[in-house]
Formats: sequence, structure tokens, C-alpha cells
Amino acid sequence: MKKIFIHNCLLLSVILLSSNCKKFSQSITTDPNNPTKASGTQLIANAELTLPTLSSSPYGVHYPQYLSNTSFTDNSRYTTVNFNFYSFYTGPLNDLENVLQTQLDANQGPIANQIAVAKILKAYFFWHMTDRWGPLPYTEALKGNAHFTPKYDSQQTIYTAGFKLLDEANAGIVATNGTIKNDIVYNGDITKWKKLGNTIHMLMALRLSKVDPATGNHEFNKALTNGIMTANSDNLAYPSAADPNNENYWYTSFTRLGRNWFALSKPLVDYMLPLNDPRLPVFGDKNSTGNYVGLEYGKAVPNSNDINNVSLLGSPLRQQTSPVYLVTYAQALFAMAEAAKLGWIGGGDVTAKNNYELAVQTSIAQWTGSTAGAAAYLAQSQIQYNPATAIMQIAYQRWVHLFLHGYEGWAEWRRTGYPVLVAAPGANGDHIPRREGYPTQEQTNNTSNYQAAVASFPYGGADDLNTRLWWDKP
Repeated sequence: MKKIFIHNCLLLSVILLSSNCKKFSQSITTDPNNPTKASGTQLIANAELTLPTLSSSPYGVHYPQYLSNTSFTDNSRYTTVNFNFYSFYTGPLNDLENVLQTQLDANQGPIANQIAVAKILKAYFFWHMTDRWGPLPYTEALKGNAHFTPKYDSQQTIYTAGFKLLDEANAGIVATNGTIKNDIVYNGDITKWKKLGNTIHMLMALRLSKVDPATGNHEFNKALTNGIMTANSDNLAYPSAADPNNENYWYTSFTRLGRNWFALSKPLVDYMLPLNDPRLPVFGDKNSTGNYVGLEYGKAVPNSNDINNVSLLGSPLRQQTSPVYLVTYAQALFAMAEAAKLGWIGGGDVTAKNNYELAVQTSIAQWTGSTAGAAAYLAQSQIQYNPATAIMQIAYQRWVHLFLHGYEGWAEWRRTGYPVLVAAPGANGDHIPRREGYPTQEQTNNTSNYQAAVASFPYGGADDLNTRLWWDKP
């Protein structure tokens, strides 16, 4: 029996070698961890995981004075000057660049749509970044170990490149059978991505209202023609999940870590409360005596008693699965209201008024889930559209709407000058920051390019919090 067993084994080996050797050899030379086709949609999903950080931040919420600190008030007093942007390049931007530079798998959705979504997100991340720091590595960035010291491009160059990316995305999208897989925010709905890209394009264009209104007007109308958001269901709202890795930032802070450190600011409550704003009960909780009270902004010395005496950030906004609003239909409506008042689109004050009122209604619906109270709110004399004060009214309502999206609210404050805010007393020379400083590592890692970037600030200044960006024209 032993001889027969050996003989049969040898015979089986010969058969396998003679009939399947070629197939077997191919399989062992394929690296399963280095596929020939990239999973573009998984790379996109990985980039999407970073989206809530563009809004949920212990720093950004303080620049436009949405929140005040009950404890550890350094952030509202602008103590941190230099902020690191490396994680954007090594994280979401690297993922998106891989989508744009490698062969993709059509089984995960039309390749054209995977590329379009990657371009939209790339433009969006760079828009956020350049509005925080100003000039940044762009044309020589994302080259990996082929280029460790990229030059900094001007903010104008980055904006121009962003418009181009969004144009290409809009033109490249395939609507028929266009769904892509693994999409966290829109579940692969390419029509919503198309609207998002054009809405971002339009909002970027409005940012040029002071520095280059001709280009802003042109790009604004192009985006509007291509098709923007038309309902709150089109909003880019990151869907926080019921797990510790993807839960809402404010849930982590308040509930998981027990940090009741963030209260509504006095400037915000002082504006909203007299107007009976229906969004206020969502934005903040009542204090221990049943009232809405804002906390003094930027206190030099925190007081633990403040926690019971003021309105902490609203519990509806700090649930584990509370969404994070990033780009919204109401934003687009406020932009169109301002554009009409500026003469960028037709209709003058009639169009401006219609878009302004619809923006307020849409904002209330977004935050409260209903338009109840919107009509009464709009009927108040301070809120009623007034051609003489329209730009200010639009700006104030946009500020309220952008609550918690601190970096975006801060950008609009820098551009418009509204709302009228006062810096934390004695902080940063009594100035509200106008940019964030570059990572300190750049001074040694990329010295000459860093120095050239600082020297290129369009209105002068140092690598600090007070230098104005290109579109923030004095």
C-alpha cells in the first residue's frame, strides 16, 4: 500500500505540473496588496472621512465667535499661531491624487465619475486650506518622494486651479447609470455630486468680490448655469456614525470625555435671542435657571461656575450621529441674494429679497426640521429685507446659518466685515486673526520656499495671525 500511495502522489504531481503549471505560476507572481487597478471609490471614501475636520474644530469655532470657552480659554484668545497642514497632504489629498493618477476599476462605477468626484473633493480641500493659510504648495505638491520641497503657489493660482478642476468635473460627469460605490456622503448619487461641485464653484467665486469682482462674476454665473443645489436634500452633510471612530466631534468632547467646555458666545446669543430666532433652541441649551445666556467671549480667566449659568452647545448638535453641515443649499441662496445686490445676476433687489427670504427659511428648516416660525421671524423689522442695509443683513443671517462651521463663517467675516465683532480683550494685540500661521517645521524642512511664500503675501506682513490673504483686500 505504501508503494501505491507514493506512486499515486508522484503521478498527481506530474499531472499538476504538466497541465496547470502556467496558471499556477501567474498567480504566485501577483501581489494581492498591489493591485493593477486602484479602488478609486475606496480612496475617495478614505478622503471623505476627513471632511468633518473642516468644520469640527476647537479653533475654527472661535474666530467668528460662535462659541466661548468655559474652561481653558487659550483657543478663544488665539494663543496658537502656527497650524500644521501636513495631514491634509499625506491624508485626503494623497488619496485623491492616487485616484487621479492611477488606473481605476470600472466595476465600482463609471471611471469618469470617480475622477470627477476626486476633482471636486481636491478643489474643496484646497479651497479650505488656502483660505486658512494663504499661499500653499500646489503645482509641485503630492509628488511623493520625488519632491520633498515643493514651492508655494499664490492663493490666486490655487483659486484658478480650483475653478479649473470644478469645470472639468462638471463636464466629465456621466449622469446615466452614473452611481459610484463606497460613497459615504451621497451614497454614490452623481447628480448630487454635480450640484455640490457647482455650488462650491459659486461660493468660491463670491469670495473674490473685493479683490477681483470681474472674475468672480464670470465664475459665479458659470457655476449657476451648470446647476447648483436646489434643496436641503442636496446638502453636503457628513453623516456621523454610531461608533467611536466616526462619531460626532462634539459628542466625543461632551459625552465621551465629559468636557462641558463650550458655550454659546455672548455676541451670538445677544443677536439671536431678541429676535426669537427659532434656531437658538437647537444651537444652545438653556442654563440652570431656564434661560438662554451667552458666555463672554475670550475671557482671560475661566470660571467653573459659568457651566451652570450659561447656555452650553445644544444637545441636538452633539449626539453621536449628529450630522456635520459643510456646504448647504441655504449658503447658495445667501450667495445668490448677495450676487443680485452686487449686480452679478439680474433682478436687483427683487431677486435679492426673494433669495434672502428663501435662504432664511431654508436655514431654519435645515437646523430645526421645520419652517415653523420662519414667517414670523422674517416679519420682524430688523429681519425684513431693506435695500439700504441688504449686504449687512445677508451677512448676519449667513453668519447665523454657518454656526459651528467656524472656518467658513470666519472666511465670510473677513470678506464682508460682518458681523461686527470685537477681539478677545488683550489677545493678539486686540485683533481677530485673519489667517493661520504655517507649520513651524516648514522653516527648516522647506526653508527657501517657506521664506518666498512669506515674502509674497500680497499686502505685506509676517507669518502670523494678522496678515491678510489675497482676497481679503484692505
